Amino acid sequence: MKITAEAELSVPFQDCDPMQIVWHGNYFRYLEEGRLALLDKIDFGYLIMQQEGYAYPVVDTRMKFVDSARFRDRLKVIATLDEWENRLKISYRIVRVSDGKTCIKAYTTHCAVGLEDGEMRFASPSCLLDRVNHYFQTQQALALNQQTQEQ
Repeated sequence: MKITAEAELSVPFQDCDPMQIVWHGNYFRYLEEGRLALLDKIDFGYLIMQQEGYAYPVVDTRMKFVDSARFRDRLKVIATLDEWENRLKISYRIVRVSDGKTCIKAYTTHCAVGLEDGEMRFASPSCLLDRVNHYFQTQQALALNQQTQEQ
């Protein structure tokens, strides 16, 4: 079972080159919108992360450019939490809303770093694992409740 969240945005003029195509470096900001939605979904947004004493910097990333987004395109960023036990690995798809065509496929990998000592953690801290487990338990309870109501 995986956790997925979505964010939508409209391509602003300043993100485009002279041909009104999104400049490739701006897609990383769009990934951030999906990542924010995903982290909020498990109640582990950046402020909570900081309160718990951790940061999760990007340590690896890959982006595949499939199709160009253009000025004023409405985009949906779909972020999926693929790994969380030793690191965070999040995969993304950026889709143009008007035609459903994929523009970008990407992933980012993040490691926990203690804010107090600046040291990388080689296993995810319990504050993250507890939130992921709570999310799955809540989803299972909702599914059971829905099944019961349908019967």
